[in-house]
Amino acid sequence: MIPTPTDLVVRNARVLDPGAGLDGVMDVRLAEGEIAEVGENLRGTRELDADGLHLFPGFVDVHAHWRTPGREDEETIESGSASAAAGGFTGVVMMPNTDPIVDSPVIVSGLARKIERESRVRARISAALHVGLKGERLTEMRLLKEAGAFCVSDDGLGTASAGVLRNGMTYARSAGLPLILHCEDHTLATGVVHDGVAASLAGIPGSPASAEDVATATALILAAETGARTHITHVSTALSAALVAFFKDRADVTADTTPHHLTLTDDLISTLEGLYRVNPPLRPDADRDGVGEALRAGVLDFVATDHAPHASEEKELPLEEAAPGFLGHETAFAALHTELVLAGKITLPRLIEAMSCAPGRWMGEGGSLAVGEPADLTLVDLSERWTVDSGTMISRSSNSPYLGRTLTGRVVGTIVGGELVHDRTGAQLGTRG
Repeated sequence: MIPTPTDLVVRNARVLDPGAGLDGVMDVRLAEGEIAEVGENLRGTRELDADGLHLFPGFVDVHAHWRTPGREDEETIESGSASAAAGGFTGVVMMPNTDPIVDSPVIVSGLARKIERESRVRARISAALHVGLKGERLTEMRLLKEAGAFCVSDDGLGTASAGVLRNGMTYARSAGLPLILHCEDHTLATGVVHDGVAASLAGIPGSPASAEDVATATALILAAETGARTHITHVSTALSAALVAFFKDRADVTADTTPHHLTLTDDLISTLEGLYRVNPPLRPDADRDGVGEALRAGVLDFVATDHAPHASEEKELPLEEAAPGFLGHETAFAALHTELVLAGKITLPRLIEAMSCAPGRWMGEGGSLAVGEPADLTLVDLSERWTVDSGTMISRSSNSPYLGRTLTGRVVGTIVGGELVHDRTGAQLGTRG
């Protein structure tokens, strides 16, 4: 549960919030769970000296799998939220492909109660677009919303039938729920990796990029027709990004991509390790670079991790047999800062816009240091170099594709509702008498 807020001043941080137009060394005072003041020489009952650190609006992740209910051995609300906080995330949307599927009001309301008791961060519930995520009968979306669902999604499987998807969009719009769509045509997606040179050399069956592109085009056309508020998640091909660009002024559409699709390529499948299986699959250089350019240009609105914990026995298998998915929360910022910002591919303000401001606006909460906004902040040491180690992961799982890699930039503090929920600053909170 998020602690009861009290007065706190974060002093001497380099504050960066592109959305609020803040960029400079200043103090931020938090009171009653909100941003109370931004300026110089501020005072509070408690003070945290953040000299040498950067202070950003809390990161917001609209795509995460916390495996509850059903696979609490892989992740729980408590461990998932702790992992998110360690990565600087103050808000998260939980996906519905659990066991059982989040497709009924009673499951939604039960999850909402668990979140209230156990989550360290603000967590919102995505319910299933169709019953059992089977792509057939639509869920009772109005009842799901009343029970506490924030949005609906077909993530994990996608919606094979354009007719079902169109009806789902129409219903979601009437219920006032946004959609998060996993775009994948299963008649084309018959392999386990990207169908390209790397797959051929490894002798592993691949799925063509068109499996994503065809489904993305269908979703965008239907979004334009129905007027549904539609979010396309984990865009991984250059063509899908271009399709999003075409529909930006034709539909109420946003889109994200993931840290791994921005920083890794399908060359990793040459290892034949099950660790590197993910859906959508890692793509070649041209797609990674095209998606990165789309993020830089704002065509892709933000980054979402697709945090997908798996038990070791599900990943320590041949690539064709392994479960698809990577951990994402704890390495997202560091991987993107290392591979994109320090490499000159994207600016730090654009990265913060993509990790904080834009997804915060989409959720309608967070991602801003403007006065009156929720006191959700992320403190980062941009100079810290650290090596990703399974032994220090906070998640219950360890299936990170960055294991063994040295990254630059690390989250050292996360504040939600004015309270430190993750603290590696090493600083003592000073209390003024």
